[in-house]
Amino acid sequence: MGHIYREFIKILFQKRTYFGWAGLFLVPFIIAAAMRLSQEGPPAPEQGGPPFIHLIELNGLYVAPAALLALASFLLPMLASMAGSQTIAGEAEKGTLRTILMQPVRRGSILLAKWFVANVYIALGLLILLAGSLAAGGVFYGLKPMMLLTGQTVGVAEGLWLTFLAYLFVLAGMAAVVSLGVALSTLTDSGLTAMAAGLVLVIIMLILGSLSVFDFLRPYLFTSHFDAFTNLFARPIDFVPLGKALANFAAWTIGMTLIAWVIFRKKDILS
Repeated sequence: MGHIYREFIKILFQKRTYFGWAGLFLVPFIIAAAMRLSQEGPPAPEQGGPPFIHLIELNGLYVAPAALLALASFLLPMLASMAGSQTIAGEAEKGTLRTILMQPVRRGSILLAKWFVANVYIALGLLILLAGSLAAGGVFYGLKPMMLLTGQTVGVAEGLWLTFLAYLFVLAGMAAVVSLGVALSTLTDSGLTAMAAGLVLVIIMLILGSLSVFDFLRPYLFTSHFDAFTNLFARPIDFVPLGKALANFAAWTIGMTLIAWVIFRKKDILS
C-alpha cells in the first residue's frame, strides 16, 4: 500500500494530470454545444453516421456514450499510453529510478503499484468524463428515459446503469493500453520515447483494423474492440462481441504486464 500511496501522490503533483482531466470534462460540453448550434443534425448510423450522436437531441443521456465513443479511438488511448509510459521511463529520465531500486524493495511490487496507479488515473478520468457528459446532457437536453439503438425504451436509472457498464468496459480496454505503455517504458530511459512508441503502435493498430485486407488481424487488435460497448444499448444484448473484447483486453493486459515484469526485474539499476 505504501508504494501505491506514493505513486498516487506523484500524479497529483503533475500538471499533465489535470490537463488530461480538464480536457475530458470539457469534451462533452463541446459535443453538446455543437449539436445545439448545428443547423442540421448528424446522419443516423444507417446513413453512415456514428452511433448515439443522432440521438443526443432527443435525450441528454446519450452525450455520455457519444463522448466515450468519440474519445475511445484516440484521446483516451493517448492518456493511457502517457500514463503507462511514465511509470518506469519517467523515473529513469528524472534520475530517480536508480535511487528507488537501490533500496531494499521488491521490483515486482513497485511495477504493480505503478501499473495500478496509472489505471486509477484513467479510471478517474473516465469518471470525470461521465460526470461532464451527464452535466452537459442535462443542461442542454435534459436526462430522460433512454431509447435504445434497437428501439426499446428503458428508464433513466437503467440508462445510467448501461452507461456506467459501458465506461467500465472501456476502462478494461484502456488497461491494455496502459500495460503496453508500461512494457515499452521498461525498454527505454525516455518517457517521451515510450509514450510516442505506444501512440504509434495504437495508431498502427487503428489503421490495420480499418483496412479490409487486414481483416484477419482484427480479432487480435485491442483497438478493434473499443466500440463493442455499443452492444449494451440494444435488446437483446449480444454478449458474444463483449466477451471476445474482454478476453482480448485481458490477454493484452496480462501479456504486456508479464513482459514488463520480466524486463524490469533484470533492469540495470545504473541505467
